Amino acid sequence: MSHTTESIDALLQRHQNAPHRLVQVLGDLQANRSWLSRPALQEVAKGLKLPLAHVEGVAGFYRFFHTEPVGQYRILFSDNITDRMLGSEALMQKLCERLGIRPKHMRADGRVSVAATSCTGLCDQGPAALINHNQVVTKLTPARIEHMVSLIESQVPVAQWPADWFQVNDQIRLANVKLGEQPAPGKGIAAAIARGPQGMLDDIKRSKLRGRGGAGFATGTKWQLCRNSRGQTHYVVCNADEGEPGTFKDRVLLSSYADTVFEGMAIAALVVGSDKGLMYLRGEYRYLLPHLEELLQRRREQGLLGKAIQGLAGFDFDIEIHVGAGAYVCGEESALIESLEGKRGTPRIRPPFPVEAGYMGQPTTVNNVETFCAAVHIAIHGGEWWSKIGTPQSTGTKIHSVSGDCERPGLYEYPFGTRIGRILEDCGARNTQAVQVGGPSGMCLSASEFSRHIGFEDVPTAGAFMVFDHTRDMFEVALNFAQFFAHESCGFCTPCRVGTDLVVRRMNKLKKGWGSAEDVQVLYELDKLMHGATHCGLGAAACNPLRDTIAKFRPAYEKHLKSLHFVPGFDMDAELSQARLATGRDDSGAHLETLT
Repeated sequence: MSHTTESIDALLQRHQNAPHRLVQVLGDLQANRSWLSRPALQEVAKGLKLPLAHVEGVAGFYRFFHTEPVGQYRILFSDNITDRMLGSEALMQKLCERLGIRPKHMRADGRVSVAATSCTGLCDQGPAALINHNQVVTKLTPARIEHMVSLIESQVPVAQWPADWFQVNDQIRLANVKLGEQPAPGKGIAAAIARGPQGMLDDIKRSKLRGRGGAGFATGTKWQLCRNSRGQTHYVVCNADEGEPGTFKDRVLLSSYADTVFEGMAIAALVVGSDKGLMYLRGEYRYLLPHLEELLQRRREQGLLGKAIQGLAGFDFDIEIHVGAGAYVCGEESALIESLEGKRGTPRIRPPFPVEAGYMGQPTTVNNVETFCAAVHIAIHGGEWWSKIGTPQSTGTKIHSVSGDCERPGLYEYPFGTRIGRILEDCGARNTQAVQVGGPSGMCLSASEFSRHIGFEDVPTAGAFMVFDHTRDMFEVALNFAQFFAHESCGFCTPCRVGTDLVVRRMNKLKKGWGSAEDVQVLYELDKLMHGATHCGLGAAACNPLRDTIAKFRPAYEKHLKSLHFVPGFDMDAELSQARLATGRDDSGAHLETLT
């Protein structure tokens, strides 16, 4: 038997030869071999008794999996708009020039690969880059790029690079409940046990806690639906796939407040009757895995995980961490569950909802990192206390990831109902033109709207708060977001797969100065065509920044227009017809029924 076969056999045995652990198997295999060769994928398929097409399909879906050789040093520059504003594109170009390499290619000697990736969750201390998918470098400068070149050419192991390069700061600028002093480990669980499962559920409902991942679904209702669903087991899943560009609050919570996160998961387990918890950690945060695993083990030793938690017979609950592999769509709860089951992260058709048939077909509650933190404070202080913070429809506090054109980027925690202008004042924003709230899928606000308030009844948010002053071109901002959505589309449905690409093509046409006013109108049409025809929320939200910036910053588009400018080979009517066919809708928005 070859060494390769033995190595893969040992890897599969470590994962119990479980097909639903395929994503984890591929992640570990790539960590050992740097890329996923076809012979290796064939062995994995054989060992897990899966079709090779399925294994290759999963390997090809996630952007952090490589099915072609990559360099010994794999450098991925964060391509979020805030990193671009800090000069990431020029730094990446400089690195490539000094190394004699083209972006997205491996150097001939196999030593290095350089490319861009989506937001790495380090917007407050960029420009940033991922190194070999398991380490991050922050605050890149031309001097650091020069030093990096010498380290790579000298083949210095990444572990021996300057330690300060890897420094990731929490940068908590304003703390309230969830970012303030935390309760001792076990205090929240003890309070929940004292109430009992039903009493704890009643308090969560009384608090009016809503999910902090963006959708804002009532947490108490979700937990009750999961609790009441029949199944052999119930699962508690923490969605730590913080992929929305501009958001980094969960990174800090996992870095410095993970005890509270795990405690919240245990409280949810008590309520819904679960003995198994899963945390889906985004691939960009793999560097946090050792810290989180150590903390889980310490909690087991403290009697806060495992059998009979805090001495309560029958309260058996433990947590396992699954690491993603770079797919924004896996932030959607059903796509996340598909990934947990070892599949491509394609959102499911609902119903059934995860609370009825989620992970492995069993009742599953999926909640955000920040939501679990809130549950611990509610357990200790009570639902009525929480309900008095914020507004009647948006209770409690919200953590905001502030980045962009401001003096003090970082985390700010406010009660819901806080004015947009107050956040700008506190972070030291000057001459502000626009704020993107909630990431690209959220809302773009102009200066006339800074008196609006954060809350589900006014300006909802998943946590991102990106600031743009008057030196920024809002067309370029919208283009970056459009490129992000086109890159992150899972490709399952034609309206999103084709529609996002058409938006980028149209905007690139404008950027090159080839456009006319009709092009802007076509972008409006694409927005209407995509909004109600896509399989999941990604496609429906993909044109949100486009719509907002056209409506509120029209001059940014008009300066790219050249009326009646003829572009050889370009047929606008044909392209719009392609969009209508792709999305299955006619001009009025009605479904086409004659598609073949």
